[in-house]
Amino acid sequence: MLNRRVVLNSRPTGVPMPENFRLVEEPVRELADGEVLIENKVFAIDPATRGMLDDRESYMKPVEIGGLIPTMVLGRVVKSRNPAFREGDYGRGYVGWERYSILDPSNIAMENLRVDPQIPLSAYMGALGWSGITAYIGLQKIGEMRSGETVVVSAAAGAVGSVAGQIAKLRGNRVVGIVGSVDKADIVTGLGMDAAVNYRATDDLAGAIRAACPGGANIYFDNVGGRVLDTMLPLMADFGRIVVCGMVANYNNAGDPYPLRNLWQVLVHRITMRGFLAFEHPEILAEAEESIAGWIKSGQLKALENVTTGLENTPAAFIRLMSGETTGKTVVRLDDDVATLGA
Repeated sequence: MLNRRVVLNSRPTGVPMPENFRLVEEPVRELADGEVLIENKVFAIDPATRGMLDDRESYMKPVEIGGLIPTMVLGRVVKSRNPAFREGDYGRGYVGWERYSILDPSNIAMENLRVDPQIPLSAYMGALGWSGITAYIGLQKIGEMRSGETVVVSAAAGAVGSVAGQIAKLRGNRVVGIVGSVDKADIVTGLGMDAAVNYRATDDLAGAIRAACPGGANIYFDNVGGRVLDTMLPLMADFGRIVVCGMVANYNNAGDPYPLRNLWQVLVHRITMRGFLAFEHPEILAEAEESIAGWIKSGQLKALENVTTGLENTPAAFIRLMSGETTGKTVVRLDDDVATLGA
């Protein structure tokens, strides 16, 4: 059996380019005890992958030249040497851009997924996948969100931000979304957020955010870092919480990150600022999945998706994401017959 895979051809400088990736064919090896072979149906395309394409240590190891581009995958089990998986089950795990993946018990996200027939497969890579779970855990566990607060979310039209803003609203809070275009501002207010601030449309970002939340932010859910994080620090309410989910503003220029000049405001406002990785909080995973699935099925939570079809088109989908051209969750379905929320 031959496997088609997308590997790193060269390290990108700034926004990735098509020539940084290469499609290869390799044989699928035999399974060892405990392993499962899945034929992938949907990929989750994530901005955090960009940091792994540089030769720089982070919380995940850098991809080697010729190495598989990592991502969350969802596929159908075609062969199993693991008693928890049977042929025809759906497996989810952290593997990469390829047609077939082997899951093993050491995989941080290996899961026999119980798919709800009322929910399209693509949702399990987005709002009901680790993007939505990250939003839930970030707000509930890290941000210790309570009702009646003011929550500011950056990249609020993105995969995590669009879910975080809706969850905060569903929990009874005032929500302000920070975005980068007029269209994205319309999207977040259409999702029910109370206000949208377009950071590209103002010369006074701090003033625009302050006008949207004059009492300060109790929680800032940060997906971008950089200038927006620096601007938010003086705008936090006393004892506010900053949930550090991502630093997308620095992903394309990690060697020269934006300098934070207002860090002393952590002391002024007695701010708690904490980064997190969602998979390190399994104690809240079932609660997150149950809540999000219920909201999707009831129509209370709208899952934004932009869908690309075909393994060979995966690099282009990633490039659009890293160029800021997308809204919601970027997913790749490998075949036309995979149902998505946008179908």
